[in-house]
Amino acid sequence: MTIIPPLAPGATAPPFVGNDVLYEVVKGQYVELPPMSTFAGLVASLLVRDLGKFADEHSLGRAVGEVLFGLTPDNSLRRRPDAAFVSYGRWAKDRPLPHTDPWPVVPELAVEVVSPNDLAEELRTKVSEYLRAGTQLVWVVYPRPGLVDVYESPTTVRVLSRTDELDGGAVLPGLRLSLAKLFVDAPRDA
Repeated sequence: MTIIPPLAPGATAPPFVGNDVLYEVVKGQYVELPPMSTFAGLVASLLVRDLGKFADEHSLGRAVGEVLFGLTPDNSLRRRPDAAFVSYGRWAKDRPLPHTDPWPVVPELAVEVVSPNDLAEELRTKVSEYLRAGTQLVWVVYPRPGLVDVYESPTTVRVLSRTDELDGGAVLPGLRLSLAKLFVDAPRDA
């Protein structure tokens, strides 16, 4: 994690924006995100696709990938989950989406897909922050071993493996995703 100096007076975005650098804001500081592995990127893309398809078919809301969310009213905490879901209850279907960062809404579902550069402590911190902000469901996906940690509270976690199905719980009722299909392209050394 690289911490970027605060913005210069009058600046609206850090100097690296536009250079394909993804960032978050933690305690008011811009933090550059480490790059995602190819396989983690594929898994995140598949999740966004499957969540979006299910949400569209049932007219539930929007699934997005790598969108920056404002998790606090003062925007001192902005996180960019690898995949997320926002219901039409939290952001109405006919309400225009913002053209700037962050999206001022807390997603009901946040997904973090773990890459080799991710630190366990930082992931646990993100889970706690999402839940404290009002996210109802957090999935931490470990592509290499084919595991998913499912959080509905900071102290309740279910661990699923390749043979299980991931469900949408109360957030996306009826959603069932086969982890065997999600992890089908796992590297051979996993």
